[in-house]
Amino acid sequence: MKLEYDLDTYLKKIKNSSSYFHTFINKYSLAAGILVLKPGEEDTQTPHDSDEVYYIISGNGFLRIKDKDYKVSKDKLFFVAKDVEHFFHGNTKELKVLYFFGGPDS
Repeated sequence: MKLEYDLDTYLKKIKNSSSYFHTFINKYSLAAGILVLKPGEEDTQTPHDSDEVYYIISGNGFLRIKDKDYKVSKDKLFFVAKDVEHFFHGNTKELKVLYFFGGPDS
């Protein structure tokens, strides 16, 4: 079982793909991945079946959770409960986010 992960590897995968995120751990009890949004790029995610935590690596913008916008910046952490509508928007710099699900990313 893999125990060490290099985020640069996954950032390169995103750069060379049509997707803006990559889940690199996807187990029954935990999923983890990285999300990269360029300025003006749309975050198309829908509510998830598990609770989620977002850690902002770099960038700016907002995270809308339900009907409220939260300002995102480096080193902030956000919790989003399962089945709650949310998405990133309004970033003027490239946004890099590490995410964790309390279950598999389905």
